Amino acid sequence: MILFPAIDLKDGQCVRLKLGDMDQATVYNPDPAAQARAFEEQGFEWLHVVDLNGAFAGETVNGAAVDAILKATRNPVQLGGGIRTLEHIENWLSRGLKRVILGTVAVRDPALVIEACRKFPGRVAVGIDAKGGKVAVEGWAEASELGVIELAKKFEGAGVSAIIYTDIDRDGILTGINWDSTLELANAVTIPVIASGGLASMDDIRRLTEPDAAKLEGAISGRALYDGRIDPKEALDLIRAARKG
Repeated sequence: MILFPAIDLKDGQCVRLKLGDMDQATVYNPDPAAQARAFEEQGFEWLHVVDLNGAFAGETVNGAAVDAILKATRNPVQLGGGIRTLEHIENWLSRGLKRVILGTVAVRDPALVIEACRKFPGRVAVGIDAKGGKVAVEGWAEASELGVIELAKKFEGAGVSAIIYTDIDRDGILTGINWDSTLELANAVTIPVIASGGLASMDDIRRLTEPDAAKLEGAISGRALYDGRIDPKEALDLIRAARKG
């Protein structure tokens, strides 16, 4: 079980959105590299980064900020947002990313995801963002008719290292993880699932350590960390204790 602190990038700054709305962005740190260092100093082992502008543009927009983050932290970094081609993937992995997250392209071109997994084993994750049980694409701006589990099953056996599952209806509003849909997905596929969207308090952290959540690889926390609703040391101590059994 891993707790991934999130850095969402908009216009070069570290922000959090509400319900995926770019017009509802709160700036938490104008220096994303400093935020990455702070998370490492707090004891986190990974970093989850999203290029929000890139997710809408279909190409990297906050590249300079991501490069600064990669220089600032020794922790492995996973990045999503605007990564749509094999060239994009290869470029970012060569610059020091541990893992790329493919979202829109996983819906539009599943064969590309499968090819990426073959070329870059263990370094490709799929981001599934859902609204009302259906997959959303293009930075959450567009809904599809594709079901979450239907999409996830397309990648069984392909070598996808993880599925990052975000419930858009809960993202950034601190209402708690959607445990029913998250665990339903985790139990439907063999690919490790990372929960995202809604993590609100230490109660969610404790819930992560319960036996039925053991299938999850981890969870992503954004606003709850920035707002001080989750104490990093207490959360990490709980998760590490659960790991030891």
